[in-house]
Amino acid sequence: MNKILDRYLANEMWPPFFSSLVVAVFIIIATELLPITDLIVGQGVKLSLVLWMIAYLLPDILTFSMPAAALMSTIVAFLRLSSDSEIIAMRASGIGLKQMLPPVLFLCSTGMLATLLITVFAVPWGNSSFKDTLFELAQTKAATAIRSNVFSEPFPNVTFYVNRFSRATGVMEEVFVVDRRDPRSINTIVANEGKISYLREKQMVMIHFSKGSILVVEKDMSTARTIKFEAYDLSVGLQDMIRAWKMREKAPKELSVQELVLQIDETKEGVRHNEMVVELMEKITVPIAVFLMGLVGFPLGAQLQSRGRSMGIGVGLVVFMVYYLCLAGVRSLSESATVPPMFAVWIPNTFLFASFIYLFRRVSREKHLHLNLHRFFRDLQKK
Repeated sequence: MNKILDRYLANEMWPPFFSSLVVAVFIIIATELLPITDLIVGQGVKLSLVLWMIAYLLPDILTFSMPAAALMSTIVAFLRLSSDSEIIAMRASGIGLKQMLPPVLFLCSTGMLATLLITVFAVPWGNSSFKDTLFELAQTKAATAIRSNVFSEPFPNVTFYVNRFSRATGVMEEVFVVDRRDPRSINTIVANEGKISYLREKQMVMIHFSKGSILVVEKDMSTARTIKFEAYDLSVGLQDMIRAWKMREKAPKELSVQELVLQIDETKEGVRHNEMVVELMEKITVPIAVFLMGLVGFPLGAQLQSRGRSMGIGVGLVVFMVYYLCLAGVRSLSESATVPPMFAVWIPNTFLFASFIYLFRRVSREKHLHLNLHRFFRDLQKK
């Protein structure tokens, strides 16, 4: 009997879990569609590279989505059983909440373990790889930013206009360039042809111009002169453009557990120290939150008085938002050292655990939860 019941309840919970996870991931990615489209269409970045960037962000997205998926799966599953009076029938057959708990614990434990593996291994890899990809894009910004018949500024204070540009060969035809980097003068270059090459070892872009002229005008407009050339090389160092990338410290989300522990010991105190403590502790607290979210949804869905699943989804979203607002507040307090990070990061999980104990005891005593969101929002609008 127990195996049949466990299998039946598992079949009710797992489909909502996966569907909620897919929907949450899709919504988060959809919010980034505009910049993704600009990368492909406007900046000429290859679709394969953009897809890799999305893949690098998936671990972080999954970490955000897993608690919501665990909560929704149990709420929706037990709300359906409650709406169809199946829970009443189970209780009449002598099956209590404790007999229904094992498949819930299995789902929550699986979600917790998967989230733990993602936060410990996949999230640092994904964030680090994503930043490295952005670094490569910054290095090749010239080839992606310059477009035919459009004024563009691929480098600070260097404006390009070309009639024709081939991204495959890097050759520009009928080139007009205004170079304002020199604080004393402005150089205007007009050439029949220009070709872009990237000197990786020297960290610079070289533009080789053929058959043209340079108009040099002093900033105070005191003098001007014209120089004709057969060949002229304009070098643009990438150091200024990407210094923030080359010299940047790894963000806490990019660090492995071992790196976090080492840097926490080295920094001792300060904002970065607190950030790393929060990141290290969240590798434990977030997976536990997935477990607790699933447990909270179990008694909540079992006793919600509703005729459909919309109530469960609405209540689940409210609980999810409260949890993440609490988490965001705790992060802010921890990083500013207002509350000790080692203590503060456990506050959201304490709230979830207390909610589960309260709800489970209330439902065990058959005290129904009469929540009417439609009435709540109607009363709120009247005020």
